[in-house]
Amino acid sequence: MGTSTNNNDSSNDIPCSYIPVPDSLDAAGAMAEPRRQVKGLLVILCGLLVLFLLVAFNGSYRGSNNAHEQASLAAALTSIVDEKSTSSETVPSSSTWSRGVSAGVSEKSNWLFSSNNGEMYPWNNSMLSWQRTAFHFQPEKNWMNDPNGPLYYKGWYHFFYQYNPNAAVWGDIVWGHAISRDLIHWQHLPLAMVADQWYDKNGVWTGSATILPNGKIIMLYTGSTNESVQVQNLAYPADPSDPLLIDWVKYPSNPVLFPPPGIGATDFRDPTTAWLTSEGKWRITIGSKLNKTGIALVYDTLDFKTYEQIEGFLRAVPTTGMWECVDFFPVSKEVENGLNTSVNGAGVKHVMKVSLDDDRHDYYSIGSYDEKNVKFIPDDVDNDVGVGLRYDYGVFYASKTFFDDSKRRRVLWGWIGESDAEYADVAKGWASLQGIPRTVTLDTKTGSNLIQWPVEEVESLRLRSDEFKDLKAKPGSVVPIDVGTATQLDIVAEFEIEKEELEKATSESNVDYYSCESSGGAAHRGALGPFGLLVLADDGLSEYTPVYFYVIKGSDGNLKTSFCSDQSRSSVASDVVKKTFGSLVPVLEGEKFSVRILVDHSIVESFAQGGRTTVTSRVYPTRAIYGAARLFFFNNATAASVTASLKVWQMNSAFIRPYNPDQTN
Repeated sequence: MGTSTNNNDSSNDIPCSYIPVPDSLDAAGAMAEPRRQVKGLLVILCGLLVLFLLVAFNGSYRGSNNAHEQASLAAALTSIVDEKSTSSETVPSSSTWSRGVSAGVSEKSNWLFSSNNGEMYPWNNSMLSWQRTAFHFQPEKNWMNDPNGPLYYKGWYHFFYQYNPNAAVWGDIVWGHAISRDLIHWQHLPLAMVADQWYDKNGVWTGSATILPNGKIIMLYTGSTNESVQVQNLAYPADPSDPLLIDWVKYPSNPVLFPPPGIGATDFRDPTTAWLTSEGKWRITIGSKLNKTGIALVYDTLDFKTYEQIEGFLRAVPTTGMWECVDFFPVSKEVENGLNTSVNGAGVKHVMKVSLDDDRHDYYSIGSYDEKNVKFIPDDVDNDVGVGLRYDYGVFYASKTFFDDSKRRRVLWGWIGESDAEYADVAKGWASLQGIPRTVTLDTKTGSNLIQWPVEEVESLRLRSDEFKDLKAKPGSVVPIDVGTATQLDIVAEFEIEKEELEKATSESNVDYYSCESSGGAAHRGALGPFGLLVLADDGLSEYTPVYFYVIKGSDGNLKTSFCSDQSRSSVASDVVKKTFGSLVPVLEGEKFSVRILVDHSIVESFAQGGRTTVTSRVYPTRAIYGAARLFFFNNATAASVTASLKVWQMNSAFIRPYNPDQTN
């Protein structure tokens, strides 16, 4: 497939390309919430008058290229005002229906209503159809959540997932199954396992695959019994010679594990991939809790049918609550290759990851594995399991890794839920997707965090590319990036601040703290931020999603960089959750600010500094869709100009086909 490249080398400012951001961030302001008292009539009338003027103004703008009008439009629409206190930011408990907690699993439902007094946005079929992604994995219809038992077998990648075959909401959970040659193009297969036994009557829940040295596949999974007790079960392929693994057999003597004494009947789930000990036993860990302390129980087995519980816990951390979807694997300190799950010893660190039931985020810790004492010891207790680092600071949960022996890499899958109203999911007929699979390695430069990066196969979807060099954005400006339609993109960008401006700005500014979530998002202007890209924006900038860096100089004199994604202006719809996500990202001496962004309709996956910090967002624009989606470079800092260089690829769609027994070659 041919690729054309357009090089736009702009070493100087682009004439008439800047849309100044107003000096006062309150110039545009957020439209006041309508008052319900009779005495508010005057305000309503004024609002109608303003609306009339804005409509008239917008019409004149579209027919004019006058620079003054462009600046006025920016003043009216590009002020990114914090909406933390408005109804689009939070949903009161009275407006939601908890789906899953009563069954002993984490909250799996989406918001039924917005907190805007239950107001439903008038979604139409065109808007809802646009939300379906083009190159992320999704079932043909209905609900999906946790990734289960991913593996590579006889030339095929297998992906299993929690699936409701009956509706676009959580419930009736079975295992969906799909296969791929490259982790990008998929073919659906028949359901792998259904809820047909007393021990999984209320759900075939999350599990993991282990491939033994002789090639035999072991699948352990949690079943919710007819009495909603969580038990562990064994399954295996009916025909190991079948590379598609279509048929599965459940062990006749299931369950193989029941909740041990002291553990709640609904607090015992999600067995890990097994690893081999030096004594020749296989070892697994299962998530649980004791009061509010999250724990990982440990079991040894020789045959995966009978088990010995090991005294104590692999790790226990107070106040973290129930641990779901525990993952435990080694990473190399010396090479970028992934490691088989059983590897231990010199040159190896271990990663322990948990999904916290209480906040629905995935946390990881890097440390050492003491096999003899069966303990995980974190390198940094401040970044212990469940309290420190996260895989992703946005919408990303219940993740699971597997070792891809064919390419010697560890691959991470993560469930990306919805942030819209559940009635909208029912209307469109599907809910949730999986993130692009990521490779996971230790960051050998810092030694303190992981590197996550989209698998290389996603680059096969790249089509035409556009390259922009040395674009300059003055403080408070927005620069259009002409790539045409911006619905399916792979963006690689670098940003620089002149050393002199950096030193001057930092000498005049001392800020101890900046938080993506609570500091006002991209609206909060500082000497050195925010700056970055506006994705899924419309021409009039009534909708856009900033992905940006924010640099501060702390009282200790050191620069600290936050990497964030702000959804507060991503949609004019009132019934979607709009938050700002992000965290600190290490930027080492001599490094430029760098980001890679995958835009695929309603999902935006962002990887900062080579993948040290990642943020995934779900956004639901109503105007910046189809051919109206655009890309901009912005700099909302107050004291520094920013130079950007970008390469942007249009992305092809992946082939995700329904099951056809004649098309599995």
